Amino acid sequence: MERLRAQMPLLAVAAARVSQLWPGFGLSALLAMAATFVATLHGGPQLLYALFFGMALHHLHADARSRPGIEFCARTVLRLGVGLLGARITAAQIAALGWSTAMVVVAGVVTTLLLAQWLGRRLGLTRAEATLSGGAVAICGASAALALSAVLPRDRNSDRFTLMVVVTVTLLSTAAMVLYPVVARLLHLPPALAGLFLGGTIHDVAQVVGAGYMLDHATGDIATLVKLLRVALLTVVVVVVSAAFRQARARSMPGDAANHTPGLGLVPWFLWMFVVLVATNSAGLITAAIQEAANQLSRGCLVVAIAALGLKTSFAQLAQAGWRPMLLILAETLWLAGLVLGCVLLL
Repeated sequence: MERLRAQMPLLAVAAARVSQLWPGFGLSALLAMAATFVATLHGGPQLLYALFFGMALHHLHADARSRPGIEFCARTVLRLGVGLLGARITAAQIAALGWSTAMVVVAGVVTTLLLAQWLGRRLGLTRAEATLSGGAVAICGASAALALSAVLPRDRNSDRFTLMVVVTVTLLSTAAMVLYPVVARLLHLPPALAGLFLGGTIHDVAQVVGAGYMLDHATGDIATLVKLLRVALLTVVVVVVSAAFRQARARSMPGDAANHTPGLGLVPWFLWMFVVLVATNSAGLITAAIQEAANQLSRGCLVVAIAALGLKTSFAQLAQAGWRPMLLILAETLWLAGLVLGCVLLL
């Protein structure tokens, strides 16, 4: 009985927190379900639907009842979704690709990030903005943009810029899903090289899968594995970015430092989850059913988070980002495609 009394205040706090978050969380989840329904019924990019649905209801972010839950989805739910991506990767999958494939993928990621810094500076963008766009193109599109935004310094334009990157890379990724298989056919690339080209260049995982299996099953399998290698590099890139921007992030988000354990603050909790899941999956401790459930939960979290980010941003605010970031992302995309295709033709 005494123990129950001691737990009552904690239960009351938890109930109050749930009550506070529920309106905004429920709204974001509803928009995510609507986006999923439309994508299933008519095809098209699920994340982009969620983003546009959220932006159409941007005025609800001003509602004091909805705001806490929307903010929770845009940050905590987002990070959970990124962490759960680790359940789809194993060390054996990465090792099976071989050193030459790994070197091409790493070269593509590193040079794209360097190009983003060089060209971003000339276009008048900040280091954080250039890093966000470069990471989205180099690694895994919207998922990488969302992961990097969680460890980059924040200002009043951060959410708007993140959404602009998500929209642009999703549109370019969808275009690549249609165009890149045509390039592979015209060049008569065998499945191994076609898979390397598609998996090493297209931004989002879903579009890589679609493009690969448009050609044949073998190409689809290889393209998916190459793409998962790029996703695995997300941990390394986020740790490096977190270290590089640690002081700037502390100045822009002084309260966020409290969310990290001393000595572990360099690596956010969702990346620890990512690494642990990769290690667990590599050891064969994650069954196919659990892996599928984790993948579905990860996707669901990301769709909810995108809907919440859309609720935080209006079309007018998105337009204020201007043409320079879009030009930067297009240049990064063309660079990555040219580099990987050049390497493929030399192999």
